[in-house]
Amino acid sequence: MSLTPEQFNKLVTKDYFEEKLEEKLKNLATKEDIDKVLTAVDGIAHKHQGFEVEMAANQGAHNRLGKNIAGHEIRIKKLELPA
Repeated sequence: MSLTPEQFNKLVTKDYFEEKLEEKLKNLATKEDIDKVLTAVDGIAHKHQGFEVEMAANQGAHNRLGKNIAGHEIRIKKLELPA
């Protein structure tokens, strides 16, 4: 099987292949890069978890205040009626 001139020009040399491979490998993430990303994600997840706990506590406080305010409204209306 013989190659046409076009096919021959498309063949990759070993040096060219190694050069391109090195360029691609330079752009790959290292273990340290992945560790940095995972550390950042863990930090964000921890903050989110803390935020959810805080939101639940705030919602509970809000509900208690709402009940207190409703009770105050009833007492105020009772006080205003005789006047």
